[in-house]
Parts: sequence; structure tokens; C-alpha cells
Amino acid sequence: MFYFNFQYIYLLIPAFILAMYAQSKVNSTFNKYSRVRSRSGMTGAEVAEELMHRAGIYDVRIERIHGNLTDHYDPMHKVLRLSDPVYSSTSLAAIGVAAHETGHAVQHNVGYVPLSLRSAMVPLTNFSSRLAMPLIFLGVLFGYNSSSSFGYTLIQGGIILFALAVLFSIVTLPVEFNASSRAVKMLGNYGILSTDELEPVKKVLGAAALTYVASAVSAILSLLRLILIFGRRDDR
Repeated sequence: MFYFNFQYIYLLIPAFILAMYAQSKVNSTFNKYSRVRSRSGMTGAEVAEELMHRAGIYDVRIERIHGNLTDHYDPMHKVLRLSDPVYSSTSLAAIGVAAHETGHAVQHNVGYVPLSLRSAMVPLTNFSSRLAMPLIFLGVLFGYNSSSSFGYTLIQGGIILFALAVLFSIVTLPVEFNASSRAVKMLGNYGILSTDELEPVKKVLGAAALTYVASAVSAILSLLRLILIFGRRDDR
């Protein structure tokens, strides 16, 4: 078990550093521009509603959700949920986040393929992410030194399930980048923000995107670590 826990641990160090940096970056950037008010005086909720109406979307509800940066779009129920620091704030940071989530609503409305794929993967990803590590743990308990052993079969199954979760994190990247791109374009094209106000918004959304990159890198390196550990079973 010591070998299982610590072998190839160095693979996770870059991912850990990147994740810490990304989280620090998004928090500091959001906090910085949450103190800068937009000239329009529109709140995050008002911006989201305006952008959706401009895109011809009238069947998506906007709701307030508790928490900090818990904003998200729910394609299944067609609900755009904005957190407390975003919903009623007139800051550039809040408007950027609200516009980004609206970007997801627009993706859904136009049938953006990566979003549809990600949505379809959610139930399977939830299932695989819960079972992957318990299966691998059970495989270690049963023994995995032979490719014909029951323990090795369990481990292989766990790694496959983990790989599905990794795939989900990769599919998420184009979805998030595209939503941010749509957000910046809509805010500029519809005159909600001026050119100089768009730059802080780009910084906020860029910092947020980095967290998704960090998550994907961490998932990929964790999968690689599992493959390297259990791919050398015959050497023990």
C-alpha cells in the first residue's frame, strides 16, 4: 500500500502547483475587478437577461444561488444560476461571470456540439468518478501481480472508469473557452461594456479558464500515474 500511495508521486507535483496558482489567480483577479463598477450600472442578472434576449432566448430562468463563484448554467432544466457576488453586483467581474454563464445558455440554444457531448457524459462521469478509486483499492486488496488475477481485472476496470472522468475534463475545455469568447463578443457587440472595460473582463475569464486547464492536467497526470504503477505489476 505504501508503494501504491507514493510511487510516481512526482507526477502530481506540477499539477498541484498549477492548481494552487490557478485558484489563487482566479480569486485575486475576481476580487480586484469586483471593486470596479461598470459604467452601464447593470447587475450581473440584468446583463444575463439582456444577453439572452438579444440572442433570442426567453425560456431560461435566472436564479440566485448561495456561495462564492458557484455560478453555472443547468441545460437540463434551462436555469442560469448566479452566485451572491454576481447576481446583484454591477462590477466588471460580476458582469464577466454572468456573461460567461450566458454563453453556455447560447451554446445550448444553438446546439453547440461540445456542450451537448459534455451534458450527455455527466451521468456516466458521475458514476465512473465514484467507482473508479474504490475498484482500484479493491483490486490492490485482492492482489494484482498477474494479468489473470481478479484483482488486476478490478484495477483495469477502475482505470477505465477513471479515464472516462479524465475525458470529461478534456471535453470541458473547449466548452469553457468558447463560452468566454462568446461572452466577450456579446458584451462588446451589444454595447454593454466599452472597449477599455472589456480588458478586465478578459482577465477575469482568463483566470477562470486556467482552473479548468489545471483540472484537466491534474486528471491526465493522475491517470498516467495509475497506468505506470499498475502497468509494472510483473516486476514485483
